Amino acid sequence: MSDANSFIDEVNDEVRRDRLYGLLRRYGWIAILAVVLIVGGAAWNEWRKAQERAEAEAFGDAILAALDADDSEARITGLEGVEAATPEQQALLAFLTASEAAAGAEDPARAAAALADTPATGIYADIARFKRLLLESGQMEPGARRDALLELAVPGNPLRLLAEEQIALTHVAEGDNEAALGVLREILDDAEVTEGLRQRASQLMVALGGDPAEAG
Repeated sequence: MSDANSFIDEVNDEVRRDRLYGLLRRYGWIAILAVVLIVGGAAWNEWRKAQERAEAEAFGDAILAALDADDSEARITGLEGVEAATPEQQALLAFLTASEAAAGAEDPARAAAALADTPATGIYADIARFKRLLLESGQMEPGARRDALLELAVPGNPLRLLAEEQIALTHVAEGDNEAALGVLREILDDAEVTEGLRQRASQLMVALGGDPAEAG
């Protein structure tokens, strides 16, 4: 009787295996497709996020390059050449361009007011805020302006070195040339300093009686 039961169990196992293999042959592709779609979807999301990050960084870099020009007309031309991929970027470009035009027409209050209303967020909001601080430099006490700039001069912020340059100028406005020279030396020692900023910082150091060669 035991042998008969064992035989029946073996037959049942074979039947179950046959049915399982049959189901796998018939529907296994669905499971495989589901796995492929899940993995592919995750990879697509990561790729899309990476693309968005790269595009945002490129947009920010293009704006910073435009704002690094020496005169208002050149900055406006540079801003007009920046391509915006989102409505927020378009709004920021419009505000920055308008502010440059207003500043060129010696109407900084109007430009600063326009920048205060920008709907941008993140780095774009920081750029608008930085530009507003530049425009309001004549209306703000150096200490208050420095406090606002210190919030932008933080590690990881693309505006950090530009903010530090303005911080040096707040020290100059207070007559504290030594503090200004200290900030300028830090700028020149920084590995991320651009050629334009290096030149401006060096010129200011010389004007304050410092030696750019002493930096580093």
